Amino acid sequence: MVMKIYSNANLKKKHHNGVIAIGNFDGLHLGHQKVINEAKQKARKNKLPFGLMTFEPMPVMFFSNNTKDHRINSIQQKKIKLNKLKLDFVIIIRFNRKFSSITAREFIEKILYKKTKCKYLYVSRNFKFGFKRQGNVKILKKFEKQFNYQNVVTKPFKKNYKTISSTFIRKKIREGKVSLVNKLLNRNWCIEGKVIKGKKRGRKIGFPTCNMKLNSYVIPKLGVYAVKVKGKNFNKNGIANIGYRPTFKGQNLLLETNIFGIKQNLYNKMIEVNFKKFIRPEKKFINLEHLKKQIKVDVKEAKKNV
Repeated sequence: MVMKIYSNANLKKKHHNGVIAIGNFDGLHLGHQKVINEAKQKARKNKLPFGLMTFEPMPVMFFSNNTKDHRINSIQQKKIKLNKLKLDFVIIIRFNRKFSSITAREFIEKILYKKTKCKYLYVSRNFKFGFKRQGNVKILKKFEKQFNYQNVVTKPFKKNYKTISSTFIRKKIREGKVSLVNKLLNRNWCIEGKVIKGKKRGRKIGFPTCNMKLNSYVIPKLGVYAVKVKGKNFNKNGIANIGYRPTFKGQNLLLETNIFGIKQNLYNKMIEVNFKKFIRPEKKFINLEHLKKQIKVDVKEAKKNV
């Protein structure tokens, strides 16, 4: 079954009268997976179509110029992961000035009722929608009978007494706690991007790297990580540094990855860097010899943890 992707809420008739879960679903962590599984079970039990509604860009990124480095997953990664969950459809609403100006009632009547005609609606208890976030679960409950749907508010997912949310996971990524993050995602957290040309300093000291910009991904704690790198024809272990390269007085933030056992030219190729464990913070070395010695120690440590 191929998941249908809609760029608006104008669903085909076969996807009307279904079950829809709404949210940003950034990271598709264990909490999201719980919501999706509950909604899917409702759909399958009642023989109804099941899909998700999400927003692009995420509203917080649209409204704040200061919230650039925010994503746990790219939109492309989200689509791939959602497809694996065997949904019937996904609605990706273009979040822009026009959409942000509709009222909570308009969202319910014009989009949920008239366009999707959904029967069951799954949201988190802190779900907000409509102009200036005036809509909430109480508003959804208020209009249930009038617009012929049932609103289901999902319970938060907790692990070790902590509520698991995208906000919590971003915090842990920024702290460098990628081993914990991977458990909460039920997979490795990864950054996907195109390899760009660097200054070839790594090559000169015997550790060639694939350089990538982080774009809109949340920025992890600066430093060295044990990683696994996937490309078109390979899946290899490696070591990565995220930072500004203080030894070389670097100005721009880069992800630099040394892939073990790879000699091919990967410029302009897409790769996926999966983070396994934080090794050490980024630091400035007094000369290249000290840097080379430390990299050898880091590589040894990385090989123990991938």
